[in-house]
Parts: sequence; C-alpha cells; structure tokens
Amino acid sequence: MIFEPMLKTFVQKPQKKTLASVEGEQCFWVSSGHILCNIKDLRDALSSMSDDTFVYHVNKEKNDFAKWIEEVLGDGNLANQLDRSKTRATAYKVIDTHLKKY
Repeated sequence: MIFEPMLKTFVQKPQKKTLASVEGEQCFWVSSGHILCNIKDLRDALSSMSDDTFVYHVNKEKNDFAKWIEEVLGDGNLANQLDRSKTRATAYKVIDTHLKKY
C-alpha cells in the first residue's frame, strides 16, 4: 500500500486593513471647527454634525468628504460609495460599514 503525505492546507483569513491617518495640512477642517485625520474621525463627526454643516460640505455641486477621502486618504472605493450618499445618515452608515474592514 502506498501512502501519500497528507498536505495541510491553511485558509488565510483576510488581513485587516490599516487605517490611514494624516496630520497637519492634510487633515480635513470641517466648517464647524472639527478637525478630521481619518475616516473614523469623520464617522464620529457625522454622528453629531448639524444638517447645515453637512449640506455645506455635501450638496449637488460637491462632496468635500468624498474628495478628501479619495485624494488625501487614497481610498477610491470608499470615496465612490460616499459620493452617492446625499444624507448624513447614509454617509455615516457607509463609513461605519467600511470601518469593519479595519
């Protein structure tokens, strides 16, 4: 009888991403005075941000948050999802879901 060696296969878990964080001039200054250095900061700010502040940064002409995430934090996928979010609640949900990858 011939025995073949048992091959152990390992299933690798997807590695968690590292949360991009910036400093200084790369941070996002919200019109209300909050300073955001990463997407967790943005999610937390969205939870208490006024609708007026949100509309100042997100309206039919622009989405400052999506632009910052794409150009500064380098997360095009999140930026695209966030660009389609037209309410504070939707933006919060998109970012909160995305943060589960970290």
